[in-house]
Amino acid sequence: MLKICLFVVISLVPTAYVRAQSPAPSPPEGVNAQQTVTLPEGFDGAPPPQLPATISRDDAGRTTVRAVRLVRPLTIDGVLDEDIYRTITPISDFIQNEPQNNTPATEKTEVWISFDSENVYVSARMHESQPERMIVNEMRRDSFALVQNENFQFVFDTFHDRQNAVSLQFNPIGGRMDGQVTNGSQFNFDWNPIWRVQTRRHPDGSWTAEAAVPFKSLRFQPGQAQVWGFQARRISRWKNETSYLTALPSGTGINGHVRVVDFATLVGLEVPSGSRPLDLKPYVTSNLTTDRTSQPNLNNKFGKDFGFDAKYAVTQNLTADFTFNTDFAQVEADEQQINLSRFSLFFPEKREFFLENQGLFQFAANNTGNNNQNTSETPTVFYSRRIGLDGGRPVPLEAGGRLSGRLGKFSLGLMNIRTDDVAAFNVPTTNFSVARVRRDILRRSAVGAVYTRRSVATNHLGDAESYGVDGAFAFFQNVYANTYWAQTKNPRTGDDDTSYRGQFFYNADRYGAQMERLAVGEDFDPQLGFMRRQDFHKSRAMLRFNPRPRNRFRAVRQFNYQTSIEYYTNSDGAFESRERRAEFGIEFDSSEQFEFNVVENVENLLEGFNLARGVDVPAGEYKYTAIESSLSIGQQRRVSGSVNLEAGQFYSGTRVSLGFSGARVKLHPQFALEPSVSVNRVDLPFGEFTTKLVSTRATYTITPLMFISGLVQYNSSNHTLGSNVRFRWEYQPGSELFVVYNDGRDTTLSGAPILQNRSIVFKINRLFRF
Repeated sequence: MLKICLFVVISLVPTAYVRAQSPAPSPPEGVNAQQTVTLPEGFDGAPPPQLPATISRDDAGRTTVRAVRLVRPLTIDGVLDEDIYRTITPISDFIQNEPQNNTPATEKTEVWISFDSENVYVSARMHESQPERMIVNEMRRDSFALVQNENFQFVFDTFHDRQNAVSLQFNPIGGRMDGQVTNGSQFNFDWNPIWRVQTRRHPDGSWTAEAAVPFKSLRFQPGQAQVWGFQARRISRWKNETSYLTALPSGTGINGHVRVVDFATLVGLEVPSGSRPLDLKPYVTSNLTTDRTSQPNLNNKFGKDFGFDAKYAVTQNLTADFTFNTDFAQVEADEQQINLSRFSLFFPEKREFFLENQGLFQFAANNTGNNNQNTSETPTVFYSRRIGLDGGRPVPLEAGGRLSGRLGKFSLGLMNIRTDDVAAFNVPTTNFSVARVRRDILRRSAVGAVYTRRSVATNHLGDAESYGVDGAFAFFQNVYANTYWAQTKNPRTGDDDTSYRGQFFYNADRYGAQMERLAVGEDFDPQLGFMRRQDFHKSRAMLRFNPRPRNRFRAVRQFNYQTSIEYYTNSDGAFESRERRAEFGIEFDSSEQFEFNVVENVENLLEGFNLARGVDVPAGEYKYTAIESSLSIGQQRRVSGSVNLEAGQFYSGTRVSLGFSGARVKLHPQFALEPSVSVNRVDLPFGEFTTKLVSTRATYTITPLMFISGLVQYNSSNHTLGSNVRFRWEYQPGSELFVVYNDGRDTTLSGAPILQNRSIVFKINRLFRF
């Protein structure tokens, strides 16, 4: 009879899971004494820790951490005064990645992971031996300068697929940044979920933090009992040290959040069952617009509008988004660029609707790529700025929908957007459709397919389609391969309408190598994508050597020696260009970096092109050599940034370029200036000119959720002076008020710049979460 009862009890346990670990013999205060840990079948991590312990490591280097169920919610105030901090042993013993890989971190970090029916909490105490040297000068949300501060980051792999994750980080004064990791390589820091964090600094020099992330802000695998991946990172910026919860390969630096395969395993977590959250976010806006370039002219024309966004969790891991009458008036103006080539410039996406899950729609991305940038010749099959913009002019978005998320080992993204017609620009009503699917294979690899369509091609003669397949493969620890094949169809397409790439690289800390073959057909035209150049075949090879000196150069952290060659022909086999580079760099322990490069170019122009106003470069072969040098000044300095100098031959003449970029003038943790200057002096037999691009961004952060920023830009190449001033206040989680001022002026004539256009916009939205 006893055997029968045991058989019945065991048979009630789901076959995909096994129960492990009883509650701790002496239940700690403030936590659920009945909590058990559910593990998936085939679990291969370190044994789950017994409470009050929350971390275990095995001989293979695997790490398992445990989440603790709370009896009552934490008070998010940054003060670690609840019972859990006294009765539960924290996760600790972080491991250095920089400068001394696989050695104990020099500053102690303690972490607690807990949860209740609404939130998952991450709390941390960062001990500090020399608090007077800490670098803390950024409070604004989503500023990349946060990683140049003292910093703590935690990352959840909520599907435990070892490829995708969500990242949240902050500094001691509450500045925060969040983002999504996709495919174990790309990082989208424009994802903005709802979460809360409060930090405190203490007289003993330490600083503490408490963060609450609602389960409604996350997507995860089905089932109440969860196993996630987890990583935590500590940056001690004043000593230029980076440490992690788990050991990572040397040279990972601050980018350990993309190495999802090396995360610890998080057990003991339970999520609410049956939750189907619905977010509704309506907005209203009003504006005054002046435009002296339009016909007829507009003078302080009043406008008003409304619309809304909605988000619904179809399942725990699949989300539907809908947008109606979408407005992007709050988006910061594009940063202008100087173009001294015959190829197109890439401007990153900044509109919120297109930023979430952006990495999911990325096609043929490099394993080390950034899905919001495109500085290579690889075509982008889907470039969201093709939607709602025509020649830089906004086109109204009537409505759109998106379905994205996970279905088992598949990642799925579907999108359809309808834009209104604009008679003044001769832009008809158009539907834009995108379908993207990826399938995880092996341990860190994936294959996928994409399809895009616009219902009206750019020449208005019919529709335009693109489709392709791609693969990203990771072998061992540092070997990667990427490949894709794509084809386009539209009314102008000829027979040479395909593009493909094969790419292989070895990317270790000390050595690196890359080989690439890329082809873009003469008729390849992804009209919902982006291409820098057309009709070419590219071959590239690169070798890199990065030694780390031990004793002789104590101030130097790492040297960089690199050489590469790129060779281009067109589809007929005619030679177009060649670039050979020799690079030398030094990274200092103080975080400063110096680079010196020699670049030799050969350009065979089959057709001439316009380089600048009144300067045309004729067809012919040109050979020229130039030097490039740069010095990057660390964020701990009062003035930081990168000084760049380029000088040498340029086509049949000379070019000298001087720039100061990525700058930051340290005035106050709440106030910063970010000046940028670029001057190019070009002297050619067929013309000479000087371009000047000067910009300054000033930001005053009132609180981490309220700031005012201004961006002023002067560009001599198109004789424009523009300004963009934005006030943003997140008055409650997910709800915002914006006030935005824009103007553009013409500097062609001497005297005061002439106003061309001006607008002031008021916008308020409100998030309702059901």
